[in-house]
Amino acid sequence: MSINVLNSNKNEVTDAESLKQLEFIEQAKEKVSALEKELGRKPTACVVTFGCQMNARDSEKLLATLKLAGYEEVETEDADFVIYNTCTVRDNADQRVFGRLGQCSNHKKNNPHMKIAICGCMMQEQGAVEKIQKSYRFVDLIFGTHNIYKFAELLNTCLDSDRMIIDIWKETDKIVEDLPVFRKYPFKSGVNIMFGCNNFCTYCIVPYVRGRERSRAPKDIIRECEKLAADGVKEVMLLGQNVNSYGLDFKDDDPNKISFAKLLEMVCEVEGIERVRFMTPHPKDFSDELLEVIGKNEKIARHIHLPLQSGNTEILRRMNRKYTKDDYLALVDKIRRDLPDVAITTDIIVGFPGETSEAVDDTIDVVKKAHFNNAFTFIYSKRTGTPAASFEDQVPEELVKENFDRLLKVVQDEAKEQTLKYAGQTQRALVESVNDHDESLLTGRLSNNTLVHFPGSKELIGDFVDVKLLECHGFYYVGELVK
Repeated sequence: MSINVLNSNKNEVTDAESLKQLEFIEQAKEKVSALEKELGRKPTACVVTFGCQMNARDSEKLLATLKLAGYEEVETEDADFVIYNTCTVRDNADQRVFGRLGQCSNHKKNNPHMKIAICGCMMQEQGAVEKIQKSYRFVDLIFGTHNIYKFAELLNTCLDSDRMIIDIWKETDKIVEDLPVFRKYPFKSGVNIMFGCNNFCTYCIVPYVRGRERSRAPKDIIRECEKLAADGVKEVMLLGQNVNSYGLDFKDDDPNKISFAKLLEMVCEVEGIERVRFMTPHPKDFSDELLEVIGKNEKIARHIHLPLQSGNTEILRRMNRKYTKDDYLALVDKIRRDLPDVAITTDIIVGFPGETSEAVDDTIDVVKKAHFNNAFTFIYSKRTGTPAASFEDQVPEELVKENFDRLLKVVQDEAKEQTLKYAGQTQRALVESVNDHDESLLTGRLSNNTLVHFPGSKELIGDFVDVKLLECHGFYYVGELVK
């Protein structure tokens, strides 16, 4: 973890709400300090994150508040303050949270000072909150996605109270700048450029739990990137549910109204930022302007994550994806033509209501024609509150499993074939860590998002280095430093 907490200095904070939350952090410090004297040790905190990069970024804000209040971060869930930042995109994420809560209850029995909090997308579902109220009454604090910026205030209330505190908002149009952030890596960081989603894919709960699209002002995004660069960050990832929609919520006469492509160009101009990524674009909104900006700017990572979801046009229509199989393939062809060095990855859902084996054949056909560098394949998860949950033609589990397995094989074969094409090349890698399995190796990430492991000194972590790619192992490489 980075030792620096961004935006913790009051003199650098411009947002009134953030200043208010910093005051609440000061109040929490006194309570945590008193707890430290009582325990005879520093109180500990653990933040457990489920789901996407947006959630990971939110967790960095939660952790910053806890650390500034005086907690020591630990990885174990028997800490004095445990917070679960939840995801609700798939049912198994919900079940994992409930399972962890069950285990956590035992820790709380042994630690009367322990506080347990739950936040995030799952908490925006009324049924989930009701279940926690009924079956997990030992939980101390519940809040959702819209008021995460109030965590310092909620933390204070929680430390003063023995009752369950629930603070769920149905929606908000508020964006709070300058919240403290405790980064996992000192050399790279996510940057939210917008919140919410307007697409309403029929399988997806996100628009209902994260609300309508709200774009941050370009000047605030650039200011954050400049502060990150000054703090040693070399790579940023611009985050949004659909980054291509950035700025569309501003009025036509608003000076903030610029395209995502223009914003990307502005971020690349920030001195000290050496690589820029973005996640996630929607195929229906992918512009020629964006292709042009990527093509002429070497700072922008040669990796585009372009969710497909299905290769069958009828299933895409029922998903409300607003493009056809042919539209998607035409876009991929254009990207391959204009950006031949770009790696394309995707998301695919198997088992959407009404999907036949023939429909999955269409998806397999797209995988073969698009030559994805990787694909994240998921079994459809029925989410209460989405239109698809009420579709009558749900697919039998055995057929879903059969179709998933045969799709997965094609995805893996294609990904290995694409990765193999880099063999023998020398590419620039950002060194991210010591290898998890072999301490003599470092792990770096290429511009195209491929991982490479190579011998080197840990002093190189956070630096860009040239690495020759020697051995392809399916989805990653073993290489050597080029000096």
